[in-house]
Amino acid sequence: MILILFGLWLLLNGRWTTEIAVTGAVLSAGIWLFSCAFLGLSPKKEIRAAKQIPRFISYLFFLLGEIIKASLSTMKLIWAPNLEAEPKLKAFRTALRTRKGKVMLAQSITLTPGTITVDYMESEFLVHCLDEDFAEGLEHSRMEEKILEMEGGGEQ
Repeated sequence: MILILFGLWLLLNGRWTTEIAVTGAVLSAGIWLFSCAFLGLSPKKEIRAAKQIPRFISYLFFLLGEIIKASLSTMKLIWAPNLEAEPKLKAFRTALRTRKGKVMLAQSITLTPGTITVDYMESEFLVHCLDEDFAEGLEHSRMEEKILEMEGGGEQ
C-alpha cells in the first residue's frame, strides 16, 4: 500500500524533486501506519489481497462477458414480436461463506440485465428475472464458482 500511495503522490504532483519525493514517502508511510493502527490493515492482509488481484481481474472479464450475453438476450426478448416476457421470482441457496462473497454475487446478478437481486438472508437469495429463461442457471452458477475461488477461505 505504501508503494501505491507513493506512486499516487508522485502522479498527482506532476513533477519530481527531492522534497516532493521525501514528503511523499513520509506521508505514505504515515498513512499506512495509521491504517495499520486504526483500520486493521496488516502486511499479511495486503499480501493476501495482492494474490487475489489476478482472480479478481479474471472475474471482471467474466462478468463483462455475462453482462454482454444478458444484454443481447434482453434485447432479443424486448424486440422480438413473437416473444413475450414471463417474469419470475427465483429463490436459491448459495455455497458462498463470506459476506463479501454473497454481496459480490448479489451485485453481479443485479448488474446483469434482466435480473435483480431482491433480497438475501444468510445464504438464500431471491432474484427477480425478466423471463423464466433468465432464472435457469442461477443456482450453482459459474458466477458463484468464480466467487468461491476468490473467497478461498476468507473471514466473514
